[in-house]
Amino acid sequence: MELYTFEFKAMGSPCELRLYSNEKAFAQEIADEAIVEVHRLEKKYSRYRDDSVTSEINNSAGNKNGIGVDAETALLLNYAQVGYEQSDGLFDISSGILRKAWDFRSQKLPSQNDIDALLPLIGWDKIRWKAPHICLPVEGMELDFGGYVKEYAADVAANVCRNANIQGGLVNLGGDICIIGPHPNGDAWKVGIRHPRNPSVPMSFVMLEKGGLASSGDYERFMIIDGVRYAHILNPKTGWPVNSLASTSVYAEQCVVAGTSSTIAMLKGERAGIAWLEELGLPYISMNQQQKIFGTLKRIKDISQV
Repeated sequence: MELYTFEFKAMGSPCELRLYSNEKAFAQEIADEAIVEVHRLEKKYSRYRDDSVTSEINNSAGNKNGIGVDAETALLLNYAQVGYEQSDGLFDISSGILRKAWDFRSQKLPSQNDIDALLPLIGWDKIRWKAPHICLPVEGMELDFGGYVKEYAADVAANVCRNANIQGGLVNLGGDICIIGPHPNGDAWKVGIRHPRNPSVPMSFVMLEKGGLASSGDYERFMIIDGVRYAHILNPKTGWPVNSLASTSVYAEQCVVAGTSSTIAMLKGERAGIAWLEELGLPYISMNQQQKIFGTLKRIKDISQV
């Protein structure tokens, strides 16, 4: 049994599949199938493509009749509704429109007027959704699946491999991890968690035999103005960045659950976010703005017992 690594780019990130197989040709075939699925989802839900489902939904904004969507999109919309409810309205896939106010390359804060002009276009509670029909009632409203489609794609890719009887391996989509299965000898995968202030040194390592791991933080897109860090995780109710936690990584049975949970924890802030994760029993590791590291996500193999 050999380990084969397949690198590719998708969703703006470096990605890789690591698969155990007796035959390289078979591993390549399955990797190709999994990568096709990742690219399919990227195209289907990209807000940059005129032919994507996302653009079709957004172009219908203001149409009181709305449009119908396919079963996979309905699944993702149902999931978005659960995330909205679980987060008290903080996880809101209609809030991506705030990017029109926030340009993190500009090193310039938006005006409150710019933000206030966008807030009426935000709110999952404004949207009429009953599968398979969705209606964005206000012209200019938008949905953005970017907050969780990458993690969903990691789960889909892992399932492609499992269904092909790949029993050991992992999917890594830009740091969002889904474990296909442990090493052939039963050992867990050693996964590094990025340090939000020193990317060359992992903040921690965890040993994973199954499930998904995803991280959210203030280190991907941000600007520092007058000593204050403003990052891309935005509160949909205020339009301003959250700045309590520097990063949070969450483990769950599915990568998409890990991803949305880490984002919700960041949005809720250190005290409320951590209390929420612990109430749900989701293992996590976080760093706050004072660079204190804490959490329940262990560095050892017992993570597989959650």
